[in-house]
Amino acid sequence: MAVLNEKMIENTSLNRKDILWMKIIKQRQLLVLCVPFMIFVLIFNYFPIWGWIMAFQKFVPGKGIFGSEFVGLANFKEAFTDANFINAIRNTLLTSVLKISTSFVSAILLALMLNEVRARLFKRIVQTISYLPYFISWVVAVSIVYMALSPSSGIVNEMLVAMGIIKSPIAFLGEGKYFYGVVAFSNVWKNVGWNAIIYLAAMTGIDPEIYESAIMDGAGRIRRILSVTLPSIMPTIKLMLILNLGNLMNVGFEQVYLLSNPSNIDASRTIDVYIYTYALRSGRLSYGTAIGIFNSTVAITLINICNYISKKIDGYGIF
Repeated sequence: MAVLNEKMIENTSLNRKDILWMKIIKQRQLLVLCVPFMIFVLIFNYFPIWGWIMAFQKFVPGKGIFGSEFVGLANFKEAFTDANFINAIRNTLLTSVLKISTSFVSAILLALMLNEVRARLFKRIVQTISYLPYFISWVVAVSIVYMALSPSSGIVNEMLVAMGIIKSPIAFLGEGKYFYGVVAFSNVWKNVGWNAIIYLAAMTGIDPEIYESAIMDGAGRIRRILSVTLPSIMPTIKLMLILNLGNLMNVGFEQVYLLSNPSNIDASRTIDVYIYTYALRSGRLSYGTAIGIFNSTVAITLINICNYISKKIDGYGIF
């Protein structure tokens, strides 16, 4: 009996190996196509992790990683005792939360509205206009924002004065209290159309018979959105929310740096701008690496926490 069981186990393992090799042979072309991307990820995502050693050193480029002085957690201690770095964390969190909330909600709302439009030509025109700004670089986009918000000739100030909302033009980029809103809404303008495509794609997978059943039950348009569309795309919404929360400490360097100036620096000094200003420009690579590790650690922790909570609620997660 024992001999028979051993033979059955061997046959099972052999069958599994045969099945695995059959799959590899059958999908060999796809595997070959994946090789360049795997090499790209290894070179640009995993190999640079070696550089994290610099965070625990007083790195000197001429001496290299193995020749530089080891200083332990000194760079981390310096960062967390610097008032400017604490200010950068606060600004990053405020800006990021506002950006995520506005872009996340606006993309879902735009996708829901476009999904309800029955005139295909109008739908295509609106969708094209909404995602065209995504292909503009932040250098050009920020120039447009500067012109639109100009106190002297900006269209935003002219409209607000004409409607009687404000009495005199406002220097939106000259005061820190307006900076968070400018970053958030310029981000919505540039990315909302592109982000909405993901939700529109998810909506195309909804079975039309579900809508027909809802109509037969007397559900109106709003009820169909709340009871059919939103629950059907909820896994996609959760996935995008988890991924966005993973970037909570990364608000984007180009947009913030280009919109910042000495007048609003107390609000525009995010972690990315802080690293560039206080680490890279002064050649303090070890200090910049330490802050980068802090960012990565927070991002990984947030993704795992959000994924765990999501799986506990209804079993859906990204891994």
